[in-house]
Amino acid sequence: MKLILENSVQHIPIKIFQYNTFLKRLKGLMFRMKPIVKEGILLSPCNSIHMFFMNFSIDVVFLNDKNQIIFIKENVKPWSVIFPIKHAVSALELPNGTISKYSIQLGAFIEI
Repeated sequence: MKLILENSVQHIPIKIFQYNTFLKRLKGLMFRMKPIVKEGILLSPCNSIHMFFMNFSIDVVFLNDKNQIIFIKENVKPWSVIFPIKHAVSALELPNGTISKYSIQLGAFIEI
């Protein structure tokens, strides 16, 4: 899967992996030793995340049922938690710095 910001028709060169089972969502990026580069994961359904057992920071974007960005958090540190986000149905975990590099903004629609 590829990531496209629909409001600017901007293709973001990041390969997206879909994690839509309980075990895949639970593990997520835990225990990976190196930061993710040019890849991300879409957790669905998901309205919160934890960074337990993580070894690097990431950017996180929460989406509603229309794939509209409703919450953005940059540089989420290991061992932190993002509590449930109202109306979020999925979370997109991206390499640290992706949000600012591609000017990802609230209200934008994402095609995956």
